[in-house]
Amino acid sequence: MAFFTKYLVFDMFIGLVSLFFLAYLYMTRKFKYWKKQGITEVTPIPFVGNFGACLIAKKSAGRWIQDIYEWGSGLPYVGLYIFDKPALLFRDPELVKNVLVRDFNYFQDRYARASPHDRLGDANLFLLKNPAWKLVRTKLTPIYTSGRLKKMFELMVEIGNDLSTHMENLHLEGEGKTLEMKELAAKFTTDMIATTAFGVKANSLNDPNAEFRQCGRKIFETSLYRNFELTAIFFAPSLVKPLNLQFMSKEGADFLRNTMSSVINERERSGFKRNDLIDLLVELKNNAKNDSAFKNLFDFSGDNLVAQAAVFFNGGFETSSSVISFTLYELALHPEIQSKLREEINDALHESDGKITYEMVMNMPYMDMCVSETLRKYPPLPFLDRVTTENYKIPNSNITLEKGTPVVISVSGLHFDSEYFPDPDKYDPERFSSENKKATKPFVYIPFGEGPHICIGMRIGLLQSKLGLIKLLSEYEFTPCNETLIPMQLTPKSVLTTALGGIYLNTKKIKAA
Repeated sequence: MAFFTKYLVFDMFIGLVSLFFLAYLYMTRKFKYWKKQGITEVTPIPFVGNFGACLIAKKSAGRWIQDIYEWGSGLPYVGLYIFDKPALLFRDPELVKNVLVRDFNYFQDRYARASPHDRLGDANLFLLKNPAWKLVRTKLTPIYTSGRLKKMFELMVEIGNDLSTHMENLHLEGEGKTLEMKELAAKFTTDMIATTAFGVKANSLNDPNAEFRQCGRKIFETSLYRNFELTAIFFAPSLVKPLNLQFMSKEGADFLRNTMSSVINERERSGFKRNDLIDLLVELKNNAKNDSAFKNLFDFSGDNLVAQAAVFFNGGFETSSSVISFTLYELALHPEIQSKLREEINDALHESDGKITYEMVMNMPYMDMCVSETLRKYPPLPFLDRVTTENYKIPNSNITLEKGTPVVISVSGLHFDSEYFPDPDKYDPERFSSENKKATKPFVYIPFGEGPHICIGMRIGLLQSKLGLIKLLSEYEFTPCNETLIPMQLTPKSVLTTALGGIYLNTKKIKAA
């Protein structure tokens, strides 16, 4: 039976057009939100805002945000839309400082959010919201002090020796062989974080099917669906609960939950201590029973406890493996820099009679310069996200951000801004000489974030990256091969900075002098 015309098919057509029109009006109702406030905005597209290319993985989230940063050249901030949600990109370093440090009380939380049903995602330190975040962060901060790192370093050297053994078994004499650097580095850093943080022998370097390594691959696989899950968590968290999106893959979450629970229970049963993350978690779990702050804010047991171990595992192996592999890539393209760094390494080893010590690794200026330049060109997470927890008046303006407004900072945009880093595409460790670092404008170089939310694992991440580079560069030479991407291309299917198809280099054993 028709309602508007004589024909049912025409009525259905009118109904569909009407629904589409109503949806159009709803999804565009906030467009020109920024223009009305006198803020330059990127012209949005109905239904997707400025989010379309990122949504279909035509661009990675980092590239998308960096493109908007570059589009807004000369402006302190740029308005954009995530679907119909107005968000603001801060470009000016002083405003970046306000968000991350000076006015942190207004930007305490990340905009990213996991589903409350995904406890390993929702309860971990990276995504946890205030005031629970502040409590957990304060309690976990002591894990990677310089004193604890020194105690862990001997365990790290053992994994470094495993890396040397693994390389020897590959028989890289003569012309050498083509190796995929990201996978090699990921095996090394997986074993590293497993032993230093959890007291577990992951054995990734010796066993290609090691469960820890398989878990890491699943969590950070560069598939369209995993990219959609993580991109939605960061930029469209309202979709997370209804679509049941997960911060970690189900297989990865189940493996980490079972493994970490087993390790924690065994450590509690035996009373054995290694001064690692598990010891700290067990101590916090026991203390939380009598701590009113924990009772009121955060139940430090079960999945909430395992979540902290899981996020340390994820960040611990992924960030460092990226630093190692991208550094080797750039050194292969710049043999003069590789030779200079190798000379510093060999001189340091000669002075220490071949022994790698904590003090030696921490006192290699050219190594630090190279790693810093790698982090400039390839920041692991190329953007930072925050959300206003109260109405916030932007300094020196008449603009007030409403509570709940997403704020974005393009780390890669700042790092590739020629105003701060001339000839930004060039790999130049000299940018980070002691003299040049002093001249660098504050808050234009933020590979680990800054302020209270700065990466808690930064110290151990840098330490294990440098140790891996020492082990590899002291005995092997890295050069481009037919499979090497020149120039580097990054995959659009990853929230993190990831090479498209891997990083392949020819690796050759250096002949003894």
